[in-house]
Amino acid sequence: MKLLENSSFEAINSQLTIETGDCKIIGRIESYSCKMAGEDKQMFKQFCQEGLPHVLEALSPPQSSGVSPNKLSQSQSGDEAEGPLSDKCSRKTLFYLIATLNESFRPDYDFSRTRGHEFSREPSVNWVINAVNSSLSTAAGEAYSHLQSKLWEDIDTEISLNECDIYSYNPDLDSDPYGEEGNLWSLNYFFHNKRLKRIVFFTCRSVSLFMTPRDSGVETDQDLNLDLDQGNFEEAENNMDEEWYRPLCAQ
Repeated sequence: MKLLENSSFEAINSQLTIETGDCKIIGRIESYSCKMAGEDKQMFKQFCQEGLPHVLEALSPPQSSGVSPNKLSQSQSGDEAEGPLSDKCSRKTLFYLIATLNESFRPDYDFSRTRGHEFSREPSVNWVINAVNSSLSTAAGEAYSHLQSKLWEDIDTEISLNECDIYSYNPDLDSDPYGEEGNLWSLNYFFHNKRLKRIVFFTCRSVSLFMTPRDSGVETDQDLNLDLDQGNFEEAENNMDEEWYRPLCAQ
């Protein structure tokens, strides 16, 4: 998977970090080519040892409650064998989704063990747009409303939304890259256009601003100064490098 340059996405990403009264929204949109080269080809070869590319892989039900994807019109992806099987995708498509995650979160996470049940195929473009707009409007208010139209216009320009199959990534806590303490919610959507051989990945999370440094396991300068003011020199020494602790003690 190759990250494609997109100046419009870069401009939007700079606005997708939004602080509210009690949380911080952090989002980004990226476009990837599905054309495989080098490392991707090797990974795909290993991936195919577990099943042929055209074999259908079962996915989890879509996030949209009460909607059965099998009652919807047949997807445009061509992954299906007979009839609309919107709760399945080909293993080749599954590889694209996993490879996108690997590239987007490189080098901090490895998704090579990710399986089909951690993904869902969403029923429609409109449902996904409404779900994203609802989450971000509730969390960010006017800061997102000013961005909303431009965001979807740019995504549509890049990927042609009406031609896309849309997948979501819904991992368990152990494999979630956003699973750390303080994360309130997250969303991960893949807009896959088979004709263009391209995926647009939209990921966003909300992080609590009430999580203190001590909660996160990070010791700040303010914490260290408080230890010194209270005479807790031994505690302070344990939380700072010896080289700059000694000058403080000498004062």
